[in-house]
Amino acid sequence: MSGNLLAQEASPYLLQHKDNPVHWMSWGREALDRARAEGKPILLSVGYAACHWCHVMAHESFEDDETAALMNRLFVNVKVDREERPDIDHIYQSALAILGEQGGWPLTMFLTPDGDPFWGGTYFPKEARYGRPGFKAVLQAIADAHAEGSDKVSRNASALRQALRQLAEPAAGENIEPALLDRIAERLHREIDPIHGGIGGAPKFPQPGMLMLLWRHWLRSGNQDSRDYVLLTLERMCQGGIYDHLGGGFARYSTDAQWLAPHFEKMLYDNAQLIEMLTHAALETGRPLFRQRLEETIGWVLREMITDEGGFASSLDADSEGEEGKFYVWREAEIDQLLAHLPGEALESFKRAYDVTPEGNWEGVTILHRNRRPDLGNGAAESQLAQVRQLLFEHREQRERPGWDDKVLADWNGLMIRALAQASFAFAHADWLRAAIRAFDYVVEKMTLDGRLRHSRRGDILRHPATLEDYANMASAALALFQITRHQRFLGQAIAWVDVLDRHYWDHEGGGYFTTADDTNDVVLRAKNAQDNAVPAGNGTMLQVLTTLYHLTGDDSYRGKADLLIPRFAGEIGRNFFPLATFLNGCDIAQRPLQITLTGDPTTPTYVGLLRAIADVSAPGLILHQLGQKGALPSNHPASTALEGTLQSAAYLCVGQRCSLPLREPKALSEALLAARSDA
Repeated sequence: MSGNLLAQEASPYLLQHKDNPVHWMSWGREALDRARAEGKPILLSVGYAACHWCHVMAHESFEDDETAALMNRLFVNVKVDREERPDIDHIYQSALAILGEQGGWPLTMFLTPDGDPFWGGTYFPKEARYGRPGFKAVLQAIADAHAEGSDKVSRNASALRQALRQLAEPAAGENIEPALLDRIAERLHREIDPIHGGIGGAPKFPQPGMLMLLWRHWLRSGNQDSRDYVLLTLERMCQGGIYDHLGGGFARYSTDAQWLAPHFEKMLYDNAQLIEMLTHAALETGRPLFRQRLEETIGWVLREMITDEGGFASSLDADSEGEEGKFYVWREAEIDQLLAHLPGEALESFKRAYDVTPEGNWEGVTILHRNRRPDLGNGAAESQLAQVRQLLFEHREQRERPGWDDKVLADWNGLMIRALAQASFAFAHADWLRAAIRAFDYVVEKMTLDGRLRHSRRGDILRHPATLEDYANMASAALALFQITRHQRFLGQAIAWVDVLDRHYWDHEGGGYFTTADDTNDVVLRAKNAQDNAVPAGNGTMLQVLTTLYHLTGDDSYRGKADLLIPRFAGEIGRNFFPLATFLNGCDIAQRPLQITLTGDPTTPTYVGLLRAIADVSAPGLILHQLGQKGALPSNHPASTALEGTLQSAAYLCVGQRCSLPLREPKALSEALLAARSDA
């Protein structure tokens, strides 16, 4: 077998490589069987469609006939879209970390014919530079070492195999008390950039899970520093170059510490999590900046990131016309020409606000940003700036657009569905809710086969077994939709998905959920972890899902699973708590549940007022049960004894096992909820 086999794939990333002279295969049993049959090592290359350095390595090496001939002669060459196979990517990124190397994409790993890693790196230049060896030299050296039966190859493979198995078995521990969560949050304070916000220096990532950890710390303890650090970070991001001030939406990360210069790819999962954070910040502060960025980002999602059938697409590329960021950057002369018809003061005001200068602010061009003048002006000034932005946006739309990766991923869609549902509830925006429900129905109807979710769909092609994160994020989205709409189908679907997880992903010996199902047959090990990666960790998300299901249904099995999850991963805190934000937030929700039961006729002004009072408060993790007039709570719910017969409009606020008297006035409910956030 020879030739490039990627033309039959659905992934836009894999299709970018279908014309390479490299004899690429996609990951699967066929590639592993071929490597064993030919006795060749595997060259595994992992990337994604929006990845700038993936494009660079492709142009330099994979499109080069001489390099490709060397690859074809010495290796079985396998291409993986890390968004299609996050399980494969996680295994080999972990192996690279064990080797002491910085992870990232493109990931370049060398494997034995059985799929065991023995050496690797990320980007390799075609010829030696940047302090890195040339790719062709690496290829020859690795192939020679493997062909000679080098002890180093076998030792590395054996050591990595053992280390990966140890990583796949998390460190157990004790229960996690609120005091420990407080100490972790306060420890994070030392990592915050006090000027620009965010964690650490360059490069700087949004890390919304950590922002939520700090936000919950403030709500729980009243620690003002945690609140201020979150708001500072959001403000700097919202006014920085990482944000697209013309089209809305955030890039994946900033290459500098000031949020100025991103790698320009826009990912669905980042924007979903930032929409959630902006929702809470806007509710709590009432600041126009956060509400505006929230609405603009959702506007971008609904305008540019929905497929014809209603699912949310994955990403927009960093590059266009072969250049990183070309779609997004400007030269002063171009802006002057486009806006020459405006009054001179309007043009100069825009240039001052957005840092437009003759020399530019990044590689001779300008990335529009407002971090040098972050304060919003008065209504007239901001309206004028908005008009200028619209003119530039319309002109930018005529440029060659970045590549659009339109595959639909179940886990990323779950994040965006939940974010839109929560934002729609907070700001009474029906269009956002309709888009969330349409995407939810797409995943249910188009991404399910034989009763099981699949991870990825593009067009009519449904691919790859679902991961834990697919089920966890979609179940979380279903519960958000149920609590907002009161439609039982969403609750039923969440229950069904958790049942699949319990049958095929739960570790019946040690507890916790594996990343892959028990019938996924092309992975070298089944990982089980609570570390956040590109998306929040599935085991952390499941803590909130199981807690919510327990309180909505009264089924003790959900609480039992949650009670097992916490100690199963608690020992990981001692190793490194930084990637555990979703798990730690889930622990807080599981151990300090805050619930509201709302009763009565949903069409009455009193009920609507009470529901609005709930929506107006930032209370992440709040469990809302809308019973209507004749609903019933589970018998083990702390408010169940207070409800009898036909129910009048009232709210029952429960903190743990303590519940309030019926609250019938929106103001009283709002005040009680604000007080309960720190009492839960």
